[in-house]
Amino acid sequence: MSLFDAIKSWFTPHKPLSKEIVHYQTPPDADTQYRLHLRIEPDGRGLLVVNAATILHLNQTATEYARLLIQGIDDDKVAKTIAKRYRVGKAQAREDYEQLREHIVTLATTVDLDPVTYLGLERAEPFSAETSAPYRADLALTYQLDASGTLDPVARKRVDRELSTEEWQRVLDKLWEVGVPHVCFTGGEPTLRDDLVELIKYAEKLGQVTGLLTNGCCLQDQAYLDELLLAGLDHLQVTLASYQAEVHDRIVGVEGAWEKAAEGLRNAIAGDIYVVVQIPVTPDNAATIVETIAYLAEAGVPAIALSSPLKDASKEKAQQLQEALEEARNTAYARGMTLIWDLAAPYSHVNPIETEMEISSDQVARQHLYIEPDGDVLPAQGHNVVLGNILRDSWETIWENPERA
Repeated sequence: MSLFDAIKSWFTPHKPLSKEIVHYQTPPDADTQYRLHLRIEPDGRGLLVVNAATILHLNQTATEYARLLIQGIDDDKVAKTIAKRYRVGKAQAREDYEQLREHIVTLATTVDLDPVTYLGLERAEPFSAETSAPYRADLALTYQLDASGTLDPVARKRVDRELSTEEWQRVLDKLWEVGVPHVCFTGGEPTLRDDLVELIKYAEKLGQVTGLLTNGCCLQDQAYLDELLLAGLDHLQVTLASYQAEVHDRIVGVEGAWEKAAEGLRNAIAGDIYVVVQIPVTPDNAATIVETIAYLAEAGVPAIALSSPLKDASKEKAQQLQEALEEARNTAYARGMTLIWDLAAPYSHVNPIETEMEISSDQVARQHLYIEPDGDVLPAQGHNVVLGNILRDSWETIWENPERA
């Protein structure tokens, strides 16, 4: 290399790392469990997903530090690598690495910690940065609601088949290859699929975090719940949408669907899994929503998610629902429950994320995808625009589709 070329290289931007996704999970015997997924974008920036919940947008240098952290490289080697690549002192490189590692580990192991105010980390506003792939994909395995084959009444009528086990595995492969760290199995009722446990195992083997959206009835079978847990299921969302019309009867212990769901919920809470209960607030249950949340709190439910069809209601009903949502939020906070706004498949109804965080559902949808039982891809559930088919069309065709905006 000539002297001119050597001097020129000092001022040439460093070539970013290649696009990839890497992940880390603490060993089973670790005192505190956490998972990290790092997706490196084509321009060298990174998307670090902590426990499938908190998302940090990293610049090129921080991305390289995070990659070395996930790979388990020792401090001396990290300092040497970064010092050589960016022509900084080894002591400075090591100090920067140790600081970033402390921030990430603290964030991963502390409950309900705000990384902006506590850690001083610079983080993009939620869902504001354009990325090469979504943060999460929701996979509707089936639109069946029960064993008799009853279909979800709001399901797309044109969906006339379900992908096979092998086809869903190909879907998971494709999502992992493009950098999707988190998938949530939904429906219909996904536990009606005989291959659900197999698909969870497959996603876990790839390295993806998996969630399940269910009505909870199947969880009364402890053996089946154990299968889900052993397969690697990371979190569980129980939706009480089907049982909201007679809240009072549920609370006093009515037999039937609610009792099955309640028993399943109790099993899940006792298990080693994070549980969220989703409650759609409707005109039928608005007056008793406080009692419902109190009941769930006493049952040990740690977190709830609220949604409500505000835009579909009359002005009077919308006001009633808004007041009920406010009462529900206050009750949950008073009971020490966590409120979850980023629901799995929430978009068929208006979600309070719009009023709580002043973020529209369209903004949220831009960082998620919803895949129907036949493989057609929608921006999100309820956004009835087909972007393409995950098995027939290229990723670029789907993700760069102008209809996704």
